Amino acid sequence: MLAALTLPAELTTPDGDLLVRGAEPADLDALIALIAADPVSAARGDTADDDDKAVYARALEALQADPSNGQLVAERGGEVVATLQLTLIPGLSRRGATRLQVETVRVRDDLRSAGIGRTLMRWVGEVAPTLGAQLIQLTSDAERVHAHRFYERLGYEASHVGYKLTV
Repeated sequence: MLAALTLPAELTTPDGDLLVRGAEPADLDALIALIAADPVSAARGDTADDDDKAVYARALEALQADPSNGQLVAERGGEVVATLQLTLIPGLSRRGATRLQVETVRVRDDLRSAGIGRTLMRWVGEVAPTLGAQLIQLTSDAERVHAHRFYERLGYEASHVGYKLTV
C-alpha cells in the first residue's frame, strides 16, 4: 500500500484527534456501514447486507495487495469514523505527471461538519508530493452538490466533465 506513505498518521481536527492508518479486514463492517450510509452509494447497490460482505472483503484484499492503492481509515477513540481510498496513477500527459486519485471519501454521518473531511483532504495535499504525485484528482457524483462546495472551498477546481460506463 503506497509504500512512501508514513502510517499511522496522527491528525488534529477542531473536535479532537484522528489516527489515520491502512484499513484492515477487521474494519470491514465499519467500511461497509460508511459506504452504505451514503444515499448515492446505497442507490447504486452499496448496502450493509451481510450477503455482500464477501464481495467487499475481496475488494479490500485486492486494494491491500496493490502497491498503487491504499484504503485508509480514520479512527477517533478506537472507532472508525471516516475512510478514503488513494490510488497513484502514472501518466504521460502533463509532462509525465503522476496523479493521486482520491475515492470513497466518507465521514460518519453524526460527525459531518466536525472538520474530519477537511483535515483528511488537507493531509492528502500534504502527503501527495511525498508519494511522487504532481496532481490530486477526484470525482464526485453530480448529485453531491454539498460535496462539490466542500471540495471547492479546499481549492479543488471543477475543471473536467467525467463519464462512466457500467459494464
